Amino acid sequence: MEGCITGRDVLRHPYMICRLWGPSCYLRCLRAVLTRRHCTFLAVLTHSR
Repeated sequence: MEGCITGRDVLRHPYMICRLWGPSCYLRCLRAVLTRRHCTFLAVLTHSR
C-alpha cells in the first residue's frame, strides 16, 4: 500500500481501523500489505468483494 497510510500504519493501528471501518476492511488491508500490492488506502476501502 502507498499514500498517506502505509503498510506500517496498518500493522501499528489495527484497533482503530477495525473500529472505524470494520474487520473486513482490516483484513483487506492486511492482504494488500502481505501481497505487496500497490494501492491506496481509499482503494482498499472502496473495493468490495
